[in-house]
Amino acid sequence: MLNQHILVIFLALLMCQKGWSQLEANRRLPLGEQNQAIPLQIREAFPYHVSVTDPGKYLVTWNLAPGHYLYGHAFQFKLIQGQGDLELPVDFELPQGLERSDEFFGDIEAFYGNISVSLSLPTVPRPETQLVIEYQGCADWGFCYPPQSDSQALVP
Repeated sequence: MLNQHILVIFLALLMCQKGWSQLEANRRLPLGEQNQAIPLQIREAFPYHVSVTDPGKYLVTWNLAPGHYLYGHAFQFKLIQGQGDLELPVDFELPQGLERSDEFFGDIEAFYGNISVSLSLPTVPRPETQLVIEYQGCADWGFCYPPQSDSQALVP
């Protein structure tokens, strides 16, 4: 009876040994060397900046990380200004994107690389005016980021 218990414990240790050695090997490898895709931080995947092109005209330019894209249907822009935080929609013009099939939204227009979106403000911004920029994107390997909504003060 004692020999059976010792045998069971010995077999259990042998079975666990392979798992422990794999765990130990994985602990020593940096994550990137384990063939696992690691999502970039949102600001690394989709960095952008806003610039003034003319009075009332702005340009929002993204420089997307390789293998990342933005959804054409997810772009929205609005101004928030004045007492009561009045929201005003902003007209914008997208360049031509690429048609692709997306596992989440089906047939979409996607934007890769550098993308610049032209904005036409509905009014002259006041000193307290905020531009709200909404967008969403994914990595080609299947990780999708939640919709983003950033606000940025505009200089009149």
